Amino acid sequence: MREYTFSRARQQLASLLDLARQEGGVLIRRRDGQVFEVKPARRAGGSPLDVPGVDLELSSGEMMAALAESRASGARFVRERPARKRRK
Repeated sequence: MREYTFSRARQQLASLLDLARQEGGVLIRRRDGQVFEVKPARRAGGSPLDVPGVDLELSSGEMMAALAESRASGARFVRERPARKRRK
């Protein structure tokens, strides 16, 4: 792992970050001897909306019938929150 002085790292920050991405990390040493490691952060894969599905074991016909019934009745799929108790 390559090591940079603080002043050199500050002057060449963009190339230092590119090098950290390529090599997995770089070290930065301050004048007082403290050493810091800069490495790329791991990204969470995909969208936060990518969630596993739930198998309800319903046929497409049963799902369509349930959808049609809910539309006809005006029912909402969102569960209502219980009323909060007021503090005195």
